Amino acid sequence: MLKKLLLGVFFLSTSLSAQDYFFKKFHPFNSNVPSPEEFLGYGIGERHTRHDLIVNYLTRLAEVSDRASIHEYGKTHEGRKLVILTITSPENLGNLDQLKTQHLQFTDPSKSPSNYDEVPIFINLGYNVHGNEPSSSEAALLTAYTLTASNSPEILNYLNKGVIFIDPTINPDGRDRHTQWANMYQGNPMVADPQDAEHNEYWPRGRTNHYWFDLNRDWLLGINPESRGKLGWYHEWYPNVVTDFHEMGSQSSYFFEPMKDNGSLNPIMPKENYEDLNNLFGDYFSKALDSIGSFYFSKEVFDGTYPGYGSSYPDLQGGLGLLFEQASSRGHKQTTDFGEITFPFTIRNQYTSSITTIKAAVENKALLRKYQQDFFKSALTNATKSKIRGYSFKDNHDPNRVKAFIDKLLLHKIDVYRSGNSFVVPTRQPQYRMVQTMFETYGKYRDSVYYDASAWSVANFYNMKYKAVTSVNQGEKLTSLDNLASPKGVQKTNYAYIIDYNDYNAIAMLNQLQSNGLVVSSSFKPFTIRTNSGDQKFNYGALVIPVSLQKKDSDEVYALIRDAQKEFQVPVYAANSGYSLQGIDLGSRWISPITKPKAAMLVGDGVRSYEAGEVWHLLDTRVHMPITKIPMRNFGRINLDKYNTLVMVSGSYDFSEKQQEKIKAWVSKGNTLITIGSASKWAVDKKLVEEKLTEKEKDSTKTVVRKPYVNANENLGKESVGGAIFKVDLDITHPLAFGYTDTSIPVYKNNSVWLAPSKNEYATVGKYAKNPHIDGFITKKNMEENLKPSASLLVSKMGGGRVVLFADNPNFRGSWYGTNRLFLNALFLGNKIRIPE
Repeated sequence: MLKKLLLGVFFLSTSLSAQDYFFKKFHPFNSNVPSPEEFLGYGIGERHTRHDLIVNYLTRLAEVSDRASIHEYGKTHEGRKLVILTITSPENLGNLDQLKTQHLQFTDPSKSPSNYDEVPIFINLGYNVHGNEPSSSEAALLTAYTLTASNSPEILNYLNKGVIFIDPTINPDGRDRHTQWANMYQGNPMVADPQDAEHNEYWPRGRTNHYWFDLNRDWLLGINPESRGKLGWYHEWYPNVVTDFHEMGSQSSYFFEPMKDNGSLNPIMPKENYEDLNNLFGDYFSKALDSIGSFYFSKEVFDGTYPGYGSSYPDLQGGLGLLFEQASSRGHKQTTDFGEITFPFTIRNQYTSSITTIKAAVENKALLRKYQQDFFKSALTNATKSKIRGYSFKDNHDPNRVKAFIDKLLLHKIDVYRSGNSFVVPTRQPQYRMVQTMFETYGKYRDSVYYDASAWSVANFYNMKYKAVTSVNQGEKLTSLDNLASPKGVQKTNYAYIIDYNDYNAIAMLNQLQSNGLVVSSSFKPFTIRTNSGDQKFNYGALVIPVSLQKKDSDEVYALIRDAQKEFQVPVYAANSGYSLQGIDLGSRWISPITKPKAAMLVGDGVRSYEAGEVWHLLDTRVHMPITKIPMRNFGRINLDKYNTLVMVSGSYDFSEKQQEKIKAWVSKGNTLITIGSASKWAVDKKLVEEKLTEKEKDSTKTVVRKPYVNANENLGKESVGGAIFKVDLDITHPLAFGYTDTSIPVYKNNSVWLAPSKNEYATVGKYAKNPHIDGFITKKNMEENLKPSASLLVSKMGGGRVVLFADNPNFRGSWYGTNRLFLNALFLGNKIRIPE
């Protein structure tokens, strides 16, 4: 039967009747509203639709229909529009501001409206967060047309009782990358062979955005403009139901919630959400899919544990987030074990679920509104029950890192107050559950196999020193980032300027000064010196700019430093003498000029695009430093001597012996190789470095105990480290750790790379602490046998150069401000590292 269904999906002609495959039941349609087929010139499913055509079509609907309006909420990195099409009855649309006011009263714990069934339900249909999972955006066009043109009593009822917000393409940059690929390789006749180019994108593929970020992990972290724009819109409207449409492997069927039971032992999410509401909506989806003969499953895989998904973040805002996964045609038609799956078939399931979501929401709008009201009221109740009244945090050494963290709190509408020289987040506030998400850590779980991360305490991402407090002195409420990092303007001197290297933005300022031709030195020992701002103590890594040794005159030097300070808001001091009060003088041999990095990074097949994108994004958006991205296919003919630093992120590097020797020879000349994650393991395995992996001898006498085959995936899966936070002891006298003031830092581990501490006593920069666990799941075996004996960061000598080996990813998801500096120090200070024999 299933094979027959899949084969029965015909190739759409240009006739209107072909489109009836999707929405025949919703006739009659208003002839003044163009169908997608009429507007595009081809039937939905015949080809992949570009994002600009999607936006143009929705714009046209807003022009011709009195049921719709369109709103632009942002632009992508590549400048593509991010839009929301609002659809409801003409009366509701004309009264939308008042409806919004009434709706938001249910999210305000201080108010108690009871007209649950009188206000239209707010529904956000979100599509295509992964660019190469394209069926949902096509379904968005069909859904928009149905809602704006259909005059069936069913649709008119939905419009009267609901306000539907259609976000057609959450990831336009990735979608267009994939659309170009799929249409470029589409055959005529179509080629269903899975090995055809149409079904096999080249690296980095279309899943991710411009910087190769997975936007379905970015709702919590808010790093990219796509997410920040959507979060701004979200906290303006607080929809009751939010969809998150995806695709999965071609050999599967269709997934809808409920998800797999997972998460911490005591989840912060109300039980009514992940049990009652998901099961209620699941009944609707099963009946709708049964009616068109589609097969499906639920509850087996996927979890909503991580709060940064499009299907989990709404759950933390009193809404119901819904995940859908459609088996992908990976092109227009592809052979599977069940026959042929076509693009129109995948679109039809997504369209059916879209309309069904609206149906379920409208028919349960009073229940959903009461749930959202109770959600925010219970936030205050739960906070009151807890002994913790708030979280206090500060870092007087690094105001720009603190500012970045506060930006994240304000992005999620969390109340933050300035209290003296520290900041406090009270728990008793409507966003209490987001406060928990930012600060609470967990060690006990209901399950041990995770679809993604098991730890996300965002304060640790920022290496923020925080503590729970039992009383709160709120002080001044912050409403913006103004004046959070505003150092005193630097005064002019003819002798030397000193930049505080403790500040997160110091490296970006260093890069700008070097790019403008200034010679900048780094201090390899602390010192205290008299400045125009008084006696000042400087940490390891303080940047020194001697005025008389520059090729520019003192006025030019001052102008460059003044402008850089204004842009990056880093403390800068003027010194009129090089004689220190304590420690080394400014002319000491311990203060050495920094060579400007000429960096390259390997990209392409075999390389983990997420990690490569994180490096690219960090350098582009925060340091404003270019990095050459060298495709793996070109490596054999690249002249590495143009660069002094090479980055290799996690991946499978299939180098020939000749290519490996090329890398070794280049490093030995005095250059720096930086490896991350599995690239570090590769460097050890291929004996590029004289380091070892942590290995425990296998006990050959141990008896193998038979286990049920059905449990294999669960038993093996829990041994992986899907994402947890651990404490590392850091040598802050090492150049890689310059700028840190505390020897203990949190790191994020989401791999099974276990580096043994170096036999050279000066080469282990970071080692996991004696009691390393901070947050997230790890098995006892991994903790005792692998993590505790291992190192997180090593430097290994290779001829006149060195290899910097990160076991963990210091740039994870663009959010680990706490460990970014380790990576940036490797770039800017790597060639200053001398490893004693």
